[in-house]
Amino acid sequence: MSQHVIVKTQDRVTRIELNRPAKKNALSLEMYAAIAEALAEADADAQVRAVLIHGQPACFCSGNDVKDFLARPAGGPSPAFQFISALPKLAKPLIAAVGGPAVGVGTTMLLHCDLVYAATNARLQLPFVPLGLLPEAASSLLLPVMAGYRRAAEMLLLGAPFGAEKALAAGIVTEIVPEAELIERARQAALALAALPPESVRMTKELMKRGLARGVQERMTEELQLFGERLRSPEAKEALRAFLEKRKPDFSRFS
Repeated sequence: MSQHVIVKTQDRVTRIELNRPAKKNALSLEMYAAIAEALAEADADAQVRAVLIHGQPACFCSGNDVKDFLARPAGGPSPAFQFISALPKLAKPLIAAVGGPAVGVGTTMLLHCDLVYAATNARLQLPFVPLGLLPEAASSLLLPVMAGYRRAAEMLLLGAPFGAEKALAAGIVTEIVPEAELIERARQAALALAALPPESVRMTKELMKRGLARGVQERMTEELQLFGERLRSPEAKEALRAFLEKRKPDFSRFS
């Protein structure tokens, strides 16, 4: 387990807290591995009925740790892909509490959650195209289904930040709550799920997700391959170099 991922199980709910506030909860590969392990253990534990993932009320997840990611890019067996591929396979309900930034994977993981509570300060973003990359976690499939094509196109093509109200309208978020009430509201939802008949909960979730299950797995595999190709592209190298150098990227020479 990573020191930046705190996992606790109480009252039949496993809580996974992203705890790297100095880096705005940017995910390192060690953190990905720890979250993937926590999800697997929770799903296999008969005493666990629901899983809650959260950061702090002021910060959920700012995406990948770019320096760590570039040093050890995601591949098929990487911890990042293990985490992403575990999300649609999770049998038990997954709840997220989102406050502050939710960037990249901080937003795409929400598309696989069953309930998502967002604070009024939540700021989501899918910056893949501006970084010369492509969507991940089957978001190119799931977001158009949830939000409709034009809302999804705006979010994925322009890659601009958007707030909790827009996320609610797009179907990404279940409910918007005050920042001070965020974690407790999500915890109460997890406890409510944990008190219900567990097999009924699991079967209902499986039925709702069954129609897209095969498509999600296929799209994840396709996105992963194309993402790796894009990561090596001149556009992505310019965008990521500019990000690290804190300057605006220049795509004028690309056709």
